[in-house]
Amino acid sequence: MGHHGWQGNPPRTEAEARERIVAAAATCLEKFGPAKTTLSDVASELGVTRQTVYRYYANLAELFAAVAQTGLDDFVDRMEQHLAACTTPAEAAIESVVFAVQAIPQERHIGALFQAGETEVFSRDTTSSMAVALGAGILRRIPVDWSEIGVEDDELEGLAEVLMRLFVSFLQYPADPPRSEEELRALVRRWLGPALRAATPPRTSAARD
Repeated sequence: MGHHGWQGNPPRTEAEARERIVAAAATCLEKFGPAKTTLSDVASELGVTRQTVYRYYANLAELFAAVAQTGLDDFVDRMEQHLAACTTPAEAAIESVVFAVQAIPQERHIGALFQAGETEVFSRDTTSSMAVALGAGILRRIPVDWSEIGVEDDELEGLAEVLMRLFVSFLQYPADPPRSEEELRALVRRWLGPALRAATPPRTSAARD
């Protein structure tokens, strides 16, 4: 693998090399901030050349995405804990958007993408089939009955995609002046809530008469 450098301790596998590059990138983000972190900084942190880093990650955006991925499991766990208190499908959907908008910018790893302006990469990853499946899995584990609003299990991927696109949009284009958490919650509830109410049985012809 051409492991020259690596501070005298070359990785034994490709996977270990990637892990160490991502860890070095996370360290650089903390030292310099996302706007000033470069591939040269990451290479210096590792004791390798830039070409070595390029061998595993094509560009800084790809590397930042890998850094963000390392914080995803913890973020998902905390979102599920937050949504576990929801009692209705509408509340769960609304809170998923509010939680993501409030939490992601503060995330040590995931938030780096937004701070660095790499929102296009994040948007593409967030709406990938894998990400949508992950979001649908979260919705399935929330203790609410989605069928009461007419949403079947095989439709949760669609709902997850809509919710993800919504919170990414809020993150990419924040309000000016910024909304408080309660103001954001009220906005999402006003316009998303009506679409997620319990389905009303259609009136029969006899009832109309």
